[in-house]
Amino acid sequence: MNHQDTKAPSFSDVNMNLQDELAKNIVNCAFQVHKTLGPGLLESYYEEALCYELKQAGLAYEAQKPVPVPYKNIFLNGQFRLDLIVENKIVIELKCVEKLNDVHKAQILTYMRLANTRLGFLINFNTALIKNGIRRFAL
Repeated sequence: MNHQDTKAPSFSDVNMNLQDELAKNIVNCAFQVHKTLGPGLLESYYEEALCYELKQAGLAYEAQKPVPVPYKNIFLNGQFRLDLIVENKIVIELKCVEKLNDVHKAQILTYMRLANTRLGFLINFNTALIKNGIRRFAL
């Protein structure tokens, strides 16, 4: 046995493992929602169902969380809200669109930056297979 075998995991390793476990739980919740509801509903129904599944999984979340938008030395007026933020660590942006495109990617990355999170999911429930509608992003 060498020294590396007995080395304790670093804080970042532990944090990354917890974040990966949290991400798996979120994806499982999204799968459950899609399995039950299927595609074709409005985004608000998927949000409500996903909130239910997150709560059942014991995860803390905030839906429609207002986030200030800084610009130089002011904050812009407006009603910017995150669809969901889970455990104050992962932003979830929900969609019900024919196809995800580049503006959706830009949107989730901006939301993650504004919410000061490193991980986010863009979930499009308007797909035949939900695995094709989930995209993971990291900053």
